[in-house]
Amino acid sequence: MKNIRLRAGKERSLLRRHPWIFESAIAKGGADSGETVRVDSAEGQFLGWAAFSPSSKIRARMWSFDETQRIDAAFFQAAIHAAVMARSRFDVQSNGVRLVHGESDGLPGLIVDRYGDTLVAQFTSAGVERWKDVIIDALLAETGLARLYERSDASSRALEGLPEQKGWLRGEGPTTLVLQEHSWQLSLDIAEGHKTGFYLDQRDSRKKFADYTRRLGFERVLNCYCYTGGFTVAALSGGAVHVTSIDSSGPAIEKAVANVALNGFDATRNEMMDADVNASLRRFAGEGRTFDAIILDPPKFAPTVAHAERAARAYKDINRLAFKLLETGGVLFTYSCSGGISADLFHKIVASAGSDAGVDGFITERMGGAPDHPMTIAFPEGEYLKGLVVMRR
Repeated sequence: MKNIRLRAGKERSLLRRHPWIFESAIAKGGADSGETVRVDSAEGQFLGWAAFSPSSKIRARMWSFDETQRIDAAFFQAAIHAAVMARSRFDVQSNGVRLVHGESDGLPGLIVDRYGDTLVAQFTSAGVERWKDVIIDALLAETGLARLYERSDASSRALEGLPEQKGWLRGEGPTTLVLQEHSWQLSLDIAEGHKTGFYLDQRDSRKKFADYTRRLGFERVLNCYCYTGGFTVAALSGGAVHVTSIDSSGPAIEKAVANVALNGFDATRNEMMDADVNASLRRFAGEGRTFDAIILDPPKFAPTVAHAERAARAYKDINRLAFKLLETGGVLFTYSCSGGISADLFHKIVASAGSDAGVDGFITERMGGAPDHPMTIAFPEGEYLKGLVVMRR
């Protein structure tokens, strides 16, 4: 077994069971891509077993902190069994569920979503790439399914020195599927959609928005960065009189139109705009338009902390504009999916946006990812999605 030795003092995060070892923390040692290594402190104390990645700034990702643990097929079978069993204890009102959430499930770099009878997996680190066949067999055995599609086309693969890969790994069939979620349906394409085909992490936020719409009787709703219309369908399901939905992707808008029709809603209750969100918000302000509720669910503006300052300006701008368009008593659902923006920083950005807009509001909810996208105590970086529900005073 190959081993790496850390620099003095760099063992502290591992003693707290944090799963990452950065390049700068390693004094000596190495291995092939994805190979398991023993991790020792500067004094030679055993710290854990990790997957080595010679190309990544995150040079090793922890498999286990147990010295007696063998990293073999049985290890992956047990980890996948534990992850799937955990989901059976979560309240997931959908046939779409995240079964494996990377580091939170002890499998760094592995994302697995289930859509009905189909699994979709992303292998984004050298370690899980090396064990891919074993992991696939374990997933199919644990779920009893026969179809698994690979969506290893995330940009993070390049950081691991891995090429993008996409296609059926087991079984085959259509890539366009229909997801049942709460009281509505949503179509998706696992081959072309974002992430593994859809944003399952916003499942509970969509339900929350439908509930607010039903309770407060929103008439005019604005859904920004609507993608394929998940929040639009939720708003219409909650009884919204009219929804204006904006996205700069023509294909996404087409799918959003199809999702509105799939759920039997009158197309005249929804206006779909293939347009830039910022420009549209400014135009609406100039026209004096206002809304009872606004959703801001933008793409990732800050993939890392290094991008936080520039991203903060972008988040502030769209929130400032949204506040200006929000009726008194109206509700803003605003989100950041940027790992480089902490929940505390996001709160400060939204507060600053409100101040600049001359608006104050009650924070009635703090939102995060659905429970099948868990964050663990030892890995706070897992909290990538954060949101605020603000009621304008």
